[in-house]
Amino acid sequence: MQFSSRLIEDAVNAFAGLPGIGKKTALRLVLSLVQRPTEDSVQLARAIARMRENIQHCITCGNLSDQNVCSICRDQRRDKSTICVVESIRDVMAIEETQQYRGVYHVLGGVISPIEGIGPADLNIDTLVQRAAAQEVQEVIMAISPTIEGDTTIFYINKQLTEADVQVSSIARGVSFGGELEYADEVTLGRSIVARRKL
Repeated sequence: MQFSSRLIEDAVNAFAGLPGIGKKTALRLVLSLVQRPTEDSVQLARAIARMRENIQHCITCGNLSDQNVCSICRDQRRDKSTICVVESIRDVMAIEETQQYRGVYHVLGGVISPIEGIGPADLNIDTLVQRAAAQEVQEVIMAISPTIEGDTTIFYINKQLTEADVQVSSIARGVSFGGELEYADEVTLGRSIVARRKL
């Protein structure tokens, strides 16, 4: 791709470094910003800079938050007796879109994958065990993608929670095996949460 401006080329390369954005899409975004009022670009840059400077992980569940504790964990209307365990923050957003779940979450930050060198110590598992033991938790729902790595993670966590007096369940397999949770449609994902089963 030939550019008449080094500034345009640098901006295109910056956008193209984001997941799911190729060079052509990046070029469209950059040209759109060039054609808009300068304040639009400045506002976008400020929003990104503020986000990077101030975003943090919730000290309770690991979700992204503007404060030490995220809005879901702070919400008094949420059912604190139920914890939904997910791989990533995107999964929290996907489940929230279904409007079928009113409990709280716990974000692992991935799944156990020996091939990729990810073990239990690399994930947010210890804090989950502590939450299950220390709080009035009655149920832990495993909403983890149905893959071999996901099933391994569920099995490991289930073993870790044997001493805690909690029911461990898994979302129903309406989500296809080998599929990623974030790409499941809202209806299927919502039904999977409602029709969860005991492990």
